[in-house]
Amino acid sequence: MPVRSRATEPLYQIKADLFKCLAHPARIQVLEALAASGPEGAAVTQLLELSGCGSSQLSQHLAVLRRFGLVTSNRAGNAVEYRLAEPLVAELLKVARAFLLAGLADEARLQALRALPPIPGATPATLLEASNDALSASPAQ
Repeated sequence: MPVRSRATEPLYQIKADLFKCLAHPARIQVLEALAASGPEGAAVTQLLELSGCGSSQLSQHLAVLRRFGLVTSNRAGNAVEYRLAEPLVAELLKVARAFLLAGLADEARLQALRALPPIPGATPATLLEASNDALSASPAQ
């Protein structure tokens, strides 16, 4: 087990801040929408529609995501488009899905998979495989 030291403490704080940034369902929903939109990103109008947030509320969520470097924005005339800052953000979302699915019973896993919006590379088959791998790797209780 790694020893916590003064040298690693800032890294732990940065990780904690990342998870705080992700600690709102609307932010996860926005990130998943941006992951699904690919490198083209999505206009704020699309994100408003998808998230169900009001414009000021969405603006605040986007500011948090931008401040932590998870998204970037680009203004084209009156429209503002957002995209994921790094492909690793989409990978993090895929891993989180697989982790959460591993804890669900088979029927609940299938229902959850059907309800989730698509993320490139996170097909139902790959998520089920990853969650099955996680289940088989976990210690018996």
